[in-house]
Amino acid sequence: MGLMDWLWEQHQFLMHQCFSLPFAFLFCLLAKRGYLSLTHRYLFVSVGGCILAGVTMGIYSMLLFTSTFVFILLVCYVDPRCIHAWVFGVQMLWQTFWHLLIQYREYYLREPVSIRLFLAASSLMLLTQRITSVSMDLQEKRVMLPLNASSKREACVMLLPLISYILNFTTLLGGPLCSYSRFVSLMAEISLNPLPNPLSVVFLKLIQVLLLEWVRHGLSYFLKHNTYDPSKSIILYGVLWVWGLAVVLRIQYYSHWKISECLNNAAGFGFWENSSGDSSAWSGLSDGDFWTIEASTRMSEFARRWNATTASWLRRLVYIRCKHFPLFMTFSFSLWWHGLHLGHFVGMMTWAATVKADYHIHRHLCPKHPSTWRKIYTCLSWINTQMIVACIVTAVELRNMSGLRLLSITYIGLFPLFNIILLFLKRNTVY
Repeated sequence: MGLMDWLWEQHQFLMHQCFSLPFAFLFCLLAKRGYLSLTHRYLFVSVGGCILAGVTMGIYSMLLFTSTFVFILLVCYVDPRCIHAWVFGVQMLWQTFWHLLIQYREYYLREPVSIRLFLAASSLMLLTQRITSVSMDLQEKRVMLPLNASSKREACVMLLPLISYILNFTTLLGGPLCSYSRFVSLMAEISLNPLPNPLSVVFLKLIQVLLLEWVRHGLSYFLKHNTYDPSKSIILYGVLWVWGLAVVLRIQYYSHWKISECLNNAAGFGFWENSSGDSSAWSGLSDGDFWTIEASTRMSEFARRWNATTASWLRRLVYIRCKHFPLFMTFSFSLWWHGLHLGHFVGMMTWAATVKADYHIHRHLCPKHPSTWRKIYTCLSWINTQMIVACIVTAVELRNMSGLRLLSITYIGLFPLFNIILLFLKRNTVY
């Protein structure tokens, strides 16, 4: 009983996803054997999402249901040519209201905020991704919804795939994001194309989650019992301590992405048809891999690989559509989307500036031909990337002044500052 209490207290998100796994396996089994028609499949995942929201978020699940209801109304009554502007505006205002309410209760009233509200706000952010993805598809005519039904029953059947996409229980709490058209094709093909049994793949990925959490717990224990004291510790220890803290914070993301990947695989989603049948064949829906992301030697590489489906969404939603300062506009919107905390502002602006610096610095300093110097440069570039990422993650995750004070007393904040100074020096040299 003590172990279960500890697991629930320390790993609520992972436990919610693990409890959903049997229902995902059940859905896959029934769909593959033909016991669920296409309509029943949509009902299964949407009702499952509603139940999961109610169990995990309680009354705050109304945040998601309200967004879904308003979105369906907009889809039915707004012209597709301007649907995205309406959906984007209404959804972001709704999400921002709750983010600001959380800040008001945290910082002004000094009240503890319910974990259910935090979970609902996090799920609302993911719901914003799915809703705006569909609205862009509608505006760009990538998706056509037949809304001229002759009866209410036909209209409900036509809107059911859309509701299922928004409230799908496999992506409700943790993603990853896939397009609406891909979701529809996955739901239709699950009974037509025989898929290999995902049980072994899901088990392997669960083992990876356990290993990640074991490493995170061990590193957290070390950091707690070996805290950094500016008056007694050398500067290098402070830099490495913050780097270790950032690794702990990032591992939490990797665990969440991997368990969400497990849930989608268990339901039969994410299989590459042209793959050979190994575990990589089930990586079609993934937000990132630990080794691939951590091996990034440039900030621009890290930005593309970190939370890959969200990065693609931001690129489509903001970067491609902005004619002026697309990089900074993208990170500014990411700041808005994440909740407008002080740490978010410092972290996102630092990330944007260092990615911009990376483009200029790498072009001028990287050796052109393979050599020993190029290997040395790659190694130093990896260290530089790790230190900048440590600053960004610490600022974003701690959210308030405590994170910024930690970066200042350990001097690790000099790494991004040095990159930004080099950016201005290079730009001045060019001009």
